[in-house]
Amino acid sequence: MKKEELKSLAKEMYENLIVTIDQQDEATVKQLINYLYSAAEAMENIEDDDITTLEYAKSTFFNAYKEIATQGIENYKSTNGTFLEISNAHTKVLNDCDQNQINLPDVTDKFKKIQKHMVDEVERANKIITELSSQVKRLETKSNIDSLTKVFNRRALSTYLHTICEESPTNYKVHMLMLDLDDFKHINDTYGHIAGDKILIFISNILKQTLREGDKIFRYGGEEFIIILNRTDDAFCVKIAERILELIRANNLIYKGQTLNITASIGSTVFLKGDDPDSFIARADKALYAAKENGKDQMHTESGKIDGV
Repeated sequence: MKKEELKSLAKEMYENLIVTIDQQDEATVKQLINYLYSAAEAMENIEDDDITTLEYAKSTFFNAYKEIATQGIENYKSTNGTFLEISNAHTKVLNDCDQNQINLPDVTDKFKKIQKHMVDEVERANKIITELSSQVKRLETKSNIDSLTKVFNRRALSTYLHTICEESPTNYKVHMLMLDLDDFKHINDTYGHIAGDKILIFISNILKQTLREGDKIFRYGGEEFIIILNRTDDAFCVKIAERILELIRANNLIYKGQTLNITASIGSTVFLKGDDPDSFIARADKALYAAKENGKDQMHTESGKIDGV
């Protein structure tokens, strides 16, 4: 088999592999290793006398990578640049051969060396990726921001409520709104968790645009948000809550051509002297439960102390 034919074959192997990877969401290291093993084994089993046309060689390798591609993609996303480097290495191997007819065992050996180099590099990259992932997780545990909605998270809420309770303001009111999306589980079950995530982002944006700069928004958990309204009287608290419910009700989210009708319920309470974070939240939670029981898509207020909390 002539040098130019093998160069053409190597180039086509690269181009076909790129097409296969681009059609998938992810690619695995195992897939790449198996591909190169298959290529090397196929070359070992080929005798020069058996090869009469380039099309026969292409067919041999086509079957090898087609079988690997059908196994699916699992974990590792590669880039075109990586494969281009491998292709260039293959071409260099062929160009280094001065003879017109290729010594297949020699080429096979060099291909295996290229493969080993690639595996070593991928392993090194995976170690780096693992370490970076660990660092991201550590940073997330220290962060005060919810990674999905970009509002404050529950950790930040705990710190903020402890500050309020320690200061125990008496010359102004601090209101808490606990907001919960109605029938959120049904939305997740019907449209999937991606749709659910988009709704949570959608709601958080409505809250950011509606509230004043001094008010605080926290994602309490799942589809629940807690809003702290500072220096707000009772009438304005009700006005804000009703405005939020109206905006959620009126601004439907479009997801994959489907209109998602969303409503929410709100439980409201005001900070009372002697409250700790648990008692403050418990009253808001009790008010939210009443809003749900009364038919959802509404606000309910709980202003009295709850026994045992």
